[in-house]
Amino acid sequence: MKAVVWHGIGKITLDEVAEPQIEDPTDAVIKMVASSICGTDLHMVRGTLSPMKPGTILGHEAVGIVEQVGPSVQDIKVGDRVVVCSTIACGECVYCQAGEFASCDNSNPVGPEAGGAFFGGPAPTGAYHGLQAERARIPFADTVLIKLPDTISDDDALLCSDIFPTGYMGADIADVKEGDSVAVFGCGPVGLMAIASAKLRGASQIFAIDTFSDRLALAAKLGAVTIDYEKADPSKALKDRTNGFGPDAVIDAVGVDAQGAHHGPAADRSVMGTVENVIEQKIVAPQSVMFGDQWRQGDAPGQVLMWAVEAVRKSGVVSIIGVYPQTAKFFPIGLAMQKCLTVRAANCSHAKYIPICLKAVESGFYPSQVISRISNITGVIECYEHFDKREPGWTKVELLAV
Repeated sequence: MKAVVWHGIGKITLDEVAEPQIEDPTDAVIKMVASSICGTDLHMVRGTLSPMKPGTILGHEAVGIVEQVGPSVQDIKVGDRVVVCSTIACGECVYCQAGEFASCDNSNPVGPEAGGAFFGGPAPTGAYHGLQAERARIPFADTVLIKLPDTISDDDALLCSDIFPTGYMGADIADVKEGDSVAVFGCGPVGLMAIASAKLRGASQIFAIDTFSDRLALAAKLGAVTIDYEKADPSKALKDRTNGFGPDAVIDAVGVDAQGAHHGPAADRSVMGTVENVIEQKIVAPQSVMFGDQWRQGDAPGQVLMWAVEAVRKSGVVSIIGVYPQTAKFFPIGLAMQKCLTVRAANCSHAKYIPICLKAVESGFYPSQVISRISNITGVIECYEHFDKREPGWTKVELLAV
């Protein structure tokens, strides 16, 4: 079968690989209907989320049809149309029983202290083969697969695999409630879903910070007031628009590959700032791509964290859903403490949030509106290249199975 395979930093190919098989009694095998490219996939290709195991199939978002089930699978049946939870969880440990599926004790073969596991991720997360393929093995199928109602389209279901639930979680752990003001840094797919989720939860003011015009336009369409950080200092702009206080909550939907401002009042042109960014880049990912047009590491890995802490009101909440590797050591803890902030960071517990997102779709919200390109999987490498460069019109790419 065809699959997207990671061979090294900056090197991915569409290969012919072996068909997946049932390996454990709780497994299922699904035939892919559609998968997609996520910004997290780019972290692996850029080298900012590592170490990767060569030969790993990428991808962690998918809708499919169940073709096989292991003897211990009870709730999922052959023929079911399902959405895949990007996070792998057993459903039975103390964390899963508490709804904290991203902290599952049993899904990561590296061990319970290694953290959660997800499809197509680095070796420390278990090196499970991912979902950008014609078929995929799904461990712990009764928890990781969620059956879809006929009323939900494949496109909307695909967005409920990862980006909508992650965006919703961002608003949830930010304690967004009726009447709140919320700022979302990053208008990629997850940031756009965080904006939509803040609105669904009743926020009265939503601000979106980015610099790409097509993404800012999508954020405005979802109801956000937009701020281009290449034209305005986002921390100052957010305070100016909230009577000097700052928003009640700030959501970081960017993560480690943040790009700093290169123009305007937010640009740090000091030698010290440049040196600090280079040091942080190398600490986070010594083997990453730092130069050139393709697969380039973000040049200011700690920038959004600083802006978020600066901008949020005193006693406010900072919600971190952008991806940071374990090597990231930077955070403005002194300022956060001085401002009495609540800071929450999490990988998404998809099995907890996907049912909420599916209900939102059934009630009339369509996350598929952020899909900007649909391609056959045979064109996937070209799609990765466009998406990596953040080119206009490449906000979210859906990959149809062959």
